[in-house]
Amino acid sequence: MNQRTVHLFVFDGMADWEAAFAIASIHSPRFQQQPGQYRVQTVGRSLAPVTTLGGVRILPDITIDELCPARSSLLILPGGELWESGGNLEALERASAFVDAGVPVAAICASTLALARIGLLDDRLHTSNDSAYLAASGYRGAGNYCDVPAVTDRGVITASGVAPLEFAVEIARLLDLYDTCTLEAWYALYKRGDAAKFHEMAATAA
Repeated sequence: MNQRTVHLFVFDGMADWEAAFAIASIHSPRFQQQPGQYRVQTVGRSLAPVTTLGGVRILPDITIDELCPARSSLLILPGGELWESGGNLEALERASAFVDAGVPVAAICASTLALARIGLLDDRLHTSNDSAYLAASGYRGAGNYCDVPAVTDRGVITASGVAPLEFAVEIARLLDLYDTCTLEAWYALYKRGDAAKFHEMAATAA
């Protein structure tokens, strides 16, 4: 089986927890419909180490200049204050190229503000931290704002910064990682601490 690649953009000050559930689910073959179908590769503005908001040092696998939509299944953009100050322009250019090429992009928290600024949310259903938060971008998509934790529309996933689990669920659905029952059991376990369905699933798989 040929492994497909999911790319995670990493940068100094990124909110490391926001994509954690998603990338852990992608990386772990357990309970996946096609175990090991995907791998996660980190992308930086350069190959220099970055330090996340949580103090974790990450050495990028490739640079943003090497990132090509044709060799990717998804680009994940975690949040971080750098988006709010107009940073990470290279990643935004690549995100736009991904959308143009029909390759999905997943953005959470402040990275949704950046997508709004470049017009990618003008004609798509989307969400963010708050409607007023996105309105500050001056974008034209306010009428498409959804007051939900996470939403997917035409290959673009957006999520509130307080919804990393829902963000991961949208990504799992898009990549078809799990069957419906497995995804529901996973969400119930981590969202509500309800392990009943998860234990049933684990027993069946044993």
